[in-house]
Amino acid sequence: MISNPTELITSDKNATVKLAKALLTQARQRKKQAQTVIEGIHLLDAALRSDYSLVQVLVAESAQSHSEVQQILSRLPTYTSVLILSDSLYSSIRTLGTGVDIMAIIKIPALDLPVIESDCLILNDVQDSGNVGTLLRTAAAVGIETVLCTINSAQAWSPKTLRAGMGAQFALTIYENLAIDDILAKVKSPLLATSSHTDTLIYDYDLSKPVAWIMGHEGQGVSDELMQCATPIALPQPNGQESLNVAIAGSLCLYETLRQRSYR
Repeated sequence: MISNPTELITSDKNATVKLAKALLTQARQRKKQAQTVIEGIHLLDAALRSDYSLVQVLVAESAQSHSEVQQILSRLPTYTSVLILSDSLYSSIRTLGTGVDIMAIIKIPALDLPVIESDCLILNDVQDSGNVGTLLRTAAAVGIETVLCTINSAQAWSPKTLRAGMGAQFALTIYENLAIDDILAKVKSPLLATSSHTDTLIYDYDLSKPVAWIMGHEGQGVSDELMQCATPIALPQPNGQESLNVAIAGSLCLYETLRQRSYR
């Protein structure tokens, strides 16, 4: 069982419970506290495998004896606080559907943007958490470790984006809330952006050296300010669809980059 037993918490007035609920549901609180919540065995396992510190762990009473919960708890540093919540209280704050009832509060990294001369992915006001999570997961899969997010992009560390990314955040260095001017000043790798207004196909473009792929807003695309500094690259669509979902387009670009370098 739990190495540091704690009393059963049944009240939603508990400070940690109130904090967890606020972090799960309010972007403003996540920004103010510089913390977020990960839910479920997979995300806690991903965090621990990356040696990412858990501030506090919350477990439903009935989940204490679950084998996967026991395995997670056995890997926690001795200083990590573990709280046991009544099942009804845990159910009242969770946002994950059916699953193993365990969550953790973690810190959101606060990072200053350095000069970047390596591969990176720039998310320019990508607003859907599912799209952001998918792009983060793809970047981690192909080995691109640096992601830059402009001010109006969905939060990379929100619970929904964390679920969509399947914990990819723990394998990446993510800079958020960036102004476009800062990106243009610090990113030295050539900027590339998908566009339907060019004849330069991605398959004809040399991606053997570091590049900075820009993925834009779902409806408006890449901002004019960034597009003016980028090389437009076309993804062929012979059947004439107007555009691709940004997560699909981004994944195609990242995998073509990988293919050219490693699987010619």
